[in-house]
Amino acid sequence: MDNVLMLLDGFAQALTPLNLLMAAIGVLVGTFVGVLPGLGPTSSIAILLPVTGVLEPTQAIIMLAGIYYGAMYGGSTTAILLNIPGEASSVPTCLDGFPLAQQGRGGPALGIAAIASFIAGILGVVGLVLFAPLLANQALRFGPPEMFSVLLLTLVIMMGMTGARFVKAAIMALAGLALSLIGLGANSGMYRFTLGWGPLEGGLDMVSILIGFFSISEVMRGVAEKKQAISGGRIGSVYPSRKDLKQSAVAIGAGGGIGFFMGLLPGCSAAVTSFMSYDFVKKISRRRHLFGKGAIEGVAAPEAANNATSSAGFVPLFALGIPSSPPLAVLLAGLMIYGLTPGPMLFEQKGSFVWTVIASMFIGNVLLLVLNLPLVGIWAKLTRVPFAILGPIILLLSMIGAYTVRNSLFDVQVAVVFGIAGYYLQKHDWPTMPFILCFILGPMVEQAFLQSMAISGGSLAIFVQRGLSLFFIGAAAVMLLLSLYMVRRTRQRLREERGEALSILNSEA
Repeated sequence: MDNVLMLLDGFAQALTPLNLLMAAIGVLVGTFVGVLPGLGPTSSIAILLPVTGVLEPTQAIIMLAGIYYGAMYGGSTTAILLNIPGEASSVPTCLDGFPLAQQGRGGPALGIAAIASFIAGILGVVGLVLFAPLLANQALRFGPPEMFSVLLLTLVIMMGMTGARFVKAAIMALAGLALSLIGLGANSGMYRFTLGWGPLEGGLDMVSILIGFFSISEVMRGVAEKKQAISGGRIGSVYPSRKDLKQSAVAIGAGGGIGFFMGLLPGCSAAVTSFMSYDFVKKISRRRHLFGKGAIEGVAAPEAANNATSSAGFVPLFALGIPSSPPLAVLLAGLMIYGLTPGPMLFEQKGSFVWTVIASMFIGNVLLLVLNLPLVGIWAKLTRVPFAILGPIILLLSMIGAYTVRNSLFDVQVAVVFGIAGYYLQKHDWPTMPFILCFILGPMVEQAFLQSMAISGGSLAIFVQRGLSLFFIGAAAVMLLLSLYMVRRTRQRLREERGEALSILNSEA
């Protein structure tokens, strides 16, 4: 009851004109930076952090938080329309969002993304209000062994998403893990795998790889196929039909639930939960054969997950002072600059501030829906722009996006190399998702493993001696066996279908 009263008081503060303006500016800027490849919420918050010095702490954090969850939505726009994920968490959205755009249904796909983001964002904030104290206490039990185990489960789930291409997926996953190790060692403080070349000392940048795999390779494929436009047909209504909403309902609920509860775990980012929710919804769906070809649920699930995760991330941030993602790490710095120390005492000493920010997240999610649904029609018209015009623009934005992350021409070169590689990998049916996810998670897996070994004195038994860790490892083993069984069954079915086709041809001959 006290939480409800504090929340109502937070709404009274959040609805003041200046706080409302900060929330609106935050979600608008967030949507914009989410749309542009390379300019993500982390860099945007870091750039604007000094500017917020003229604002009161509450106003500044409301705006910066708005940029964060606004960017989570904005990344879906180019993922759906151009097959270019603005954020790593938008990569699963490409799998079905872009095929829908090619089928002339880019409008409904964007509409579902907006609605899923809104519902999951609101549910995430409700969960933050109702369960924050209890779940924050449970999160304290989540240490390096549990983190390693859940990351291992995520990697196994990713492998299962590739179907019959399991061996190819394993090779790509190992390649992603290997390349993620380039640069400065997590514990040793020494450079590794740099071949004595200076530019590699900073490692390979994730944004450059994403831009290469999705943006540049897509332009190359468009040139090779002599594409006239992304969607040659009508775009479709920007408002989803009742059928679309019905088909997406379970996906939104599942994605929001997975995104929120996994987002409570320190270090579990939206890039992880969006993949997990996509795979879970695909497995339980009766229309799983349409996933990857234009299933509306394949858009709803990851979009719901990444917005719910962004809301859930404020629980460990406020209650424990632990950021679960790079943007929240910058927000943590902002809190410290304003003399606000995150932790259990923050709710006691600065309760008005905390509940005003939480209330502003409700308002911000409403503003996202109100502002972006009317803009969906404008974004959807991008699919009708002639490819001869759009292709060079995409390339230009890609080069700018790759360069601005670290102001390095080396990152532009990396994007080009991975663009060429991505084109040929897709042409020969090699899955790129395992590479991307393993590259993202590689440093986290390494750090969690090394910390676990330090805790246990080098004994691997620590992973099965702790309840949560044992549970996640057991789940990973079950998922691996299930994936291998599904691969075997799929290959057997393909052989039977091939045999039937040959029999028909022979009988006709």
